[in-house]
Amino acid sequence: MTDTRQQDNTTYALVKRLVRESIRPYLAWIAFALVCMACVAGATAVSALLMKPVINDVFVARTESLLIPIALAVIATFAVKGIANYGQSVLMSFVGQRIITDTQHRLYAHLSTMELGFFHRIPTGNLISRFTIDINMMRAAVSNALTGIGKDLLTLIFLVGVMFQQDWVLASIAFIIFPIAVLPIARLGRRIRKVTVNTQEELGQFTTLLEQTFQGARVVKAYGMEDYEKNRVREIAERVFALIFKSARIRSMASPIMETLGGVAVALVIFYGGSRVINQSMDPGSFFAFITALLLAYEPMKRLANLNASLQEGLAGAQRLFVLLDMKPDIQEKPAAKPLVITRGGLEMEKVDFSYLPDQPAIDDISLSVPAGKVVALVGPSGAGKSTILNLIPRFYDVNAGRITIDGTDIRDVTFASLRGGIALVSQEITMFDDTVRANIAYGRPNASNDEIFAAAKHAAAHDFIMDMPDGYDTYVGERGTKVSGGQRQRLAIARAMLKDAPILLLDEATSALDTESGRHIQAALKELMKGRTTLVIAHRLSTVMDADLIHVIDKGKLLESGTHAELLAKNGIYARLYQLQFSDQQMAEQARLRAAGE
Repeated sequence: MTDTRQQDNTTYALVKRLVRESIRPYLAWIAFALVCMACVAGATAVSALLMKPVINDVFVARTESLLIPIALAVIATFAVKGIANYGQSVLMSFVGQRIITDTQHRLYAHLSTMELGFFHRIPTGNLISRFTIDINMMRAAVSNALTGIGKDLLTLIFLVGVMFQQDWVLASIAFIIFPIAVLPIARLGRRIRKVTVNTQEELGQFTTLLEQTFQGARVVKAYGMEDYEKNRVREIAERVFALIFKSARIRSMASPIMETLGGVAVALVIFYGGSRVINQSMDPGSFFAFITALLLAYEPMKRLANLNASLQEGLAGAQRLFVLLDMKPDIQEKPAAKPLVITRGGLEMEKVDFSYLPDQPAIDDISLSVPAGKVVALVGPSGAGKSTILNLIPRFYDVNAGRITIDGTDIRDVTFASLRGGIALVSQEITMFDDTVRANIAYGRPNASNDEIFAAAKHAAAHDFIMDMPDGYDTYVGERGTKVSGGQRQRLAIARAMLKDAPILLLDEATSALDTESGRHIQAALKELMKGRTTLVIAHRLSTVMDADLIHVIDKGKLLESGTHAELLAKNGIYARLYQLQFSDQQMAEQARLRAAGE
């Protein structure tokens, strides 16, 4: 994977990109929300203005005729405020949730283009935290920022207007103090973003650890490692606690700053304004309208002071998301890639080199042929590079040197969809999804008919055990297929490959987890399926590939021998030694079985 650009992580750059990529599609909704926010702000200002007639005309002048009009005005003001507040709240919730959903779609679509190695390098929990924690923090930042800029800022502007309309000297005294708070609060925001990034990294590790221990619960219990895993979880949880508590402390530091300055401002207003009321240079109604506006302005002002902290937390999430979105896969289609048309299905590897790590070749200058319509086996010790060869054919990884062709066409010149659409893979690592048996078999062909699914299951010796399940083909197999046995999972995977009916078959220990009887059924079904198709088989049990048209012997990433079973035995090389060793082991196992049976 590659990062296409040096990311600009300044607040301005992140906000600009967030607006451009996430907020712009919903500007119309936001405009309606801002109208509602303006109504809330206006109603708040009017409620402060109403204090003047309440004090002067009702309590001082005792004008009874104004009681009902003023009461109705108060009701109308608060009704408008409530309705407008509802409108802006619903609209902003819609926008915030749409941003979450759109970003999740976008992020998943982007990650689905990444090469297989990317998912081996990045822990799953780390990726999941991007979809949950980071995106939710980004949404909160957007909602809080827009609400703050809209409702709180407009409310503050309207209330400041009321204060200046009542007495500009008092208003100047009240607000000359608050700019002092801007610099320390801005510094707090920068500290919060740094702490938040670290917190999210730790939460990603926490999610990864939980996922690994839950999925590996069998191993944890088998080796008595419960206490060890408890300590690991406790350590990460404590680090997360420390970071979150630190963020809370930093965020809370804004409160004493604003409270102290707010108290000073109110005290000055009371001192100066009270003196003017006593000297009768200001009527009580104007003073109470002013002090009401000041007190009402205090809450939005405090929220605006905390807005930078919320914004920086969200930008920390956005920053981590943008890092992923800016990555480009190492393996990409060429701009002029064409669909692969498989006419015969012949495979060729020409002087192929490949390594997972620098200076540690997994495949070293291999050239081999898989003739069209033939069954070719790859054999050799564990770690020889056999599975790596299979992974190179569908371009899960790309060769470092050399090339792989299908019917003479370099696989790097064709589209992923056409290449992988012509290949069926059954791996020794069986992947089952938490869905029905029917859906798992039809995973490569979701529109397959029931008859086709049943036929594939029968050929894979799976139909009988499926029908014994509580809901037959509609039975859920559980997460990672935990509700079926290993052998059953393998037969379902073989049925999936059979249903795909691709011209090229890649079988990586496809019968390794099957008992003898099921293995015979599968071998017969596979032989039928292999007719007229190009098949590349990996097998550790040489007895399963003795009838292969061609056998390639791989060891330490190199091709050592090629030929039929008989030819390789005649060479008396590494294949012959592997065969003799396995044959000896099988004889010993058979003798042990006979002794146990008393024969």
